Amino acid sequence: MTNDTDLIRLEELIAAERQALLEGDFDRIADLMEEKQDLAFGLAKTTNDETKVAPLRDGLRRNQELFDHALAGLRNVANRLNHLNHLRKTLDTYDEKGRRTPLSTPAENKLERRA
Repeated sequence: MTNDTDLIRLEELIAAERQALLEGDFDRIADLMEEKQDLAFGLAKTTNDETKVAPLRDGLRRNQELFDHALAGLRNVANRLNHLNHLRKTLDTYDEKGRRTPLSTPAENKLERRA
């Protein structure tokens, strides 16, 4: 026997999670996660009706795919920022024989305040 209120609430949470993923609102996702997990685990223990759970499972799978893509995007941004930071710190030049020679730039530009 299933608790229809829990099924409806879980469906609402899955929809809210999807919207948060599409908007990039990761703080909201974190807030939804705990309640969603509690409801999912409770329903897994008490629900025997596959027809009621299948749509929820599909929604969870779609959200997981969105989450995986969002993480991949964040990793790409982090890698790009790391690469740009590296480029900012070094300058490559070439000698007369075509060999690349890296030139390092000063670590940081600091402004001194003098009285």
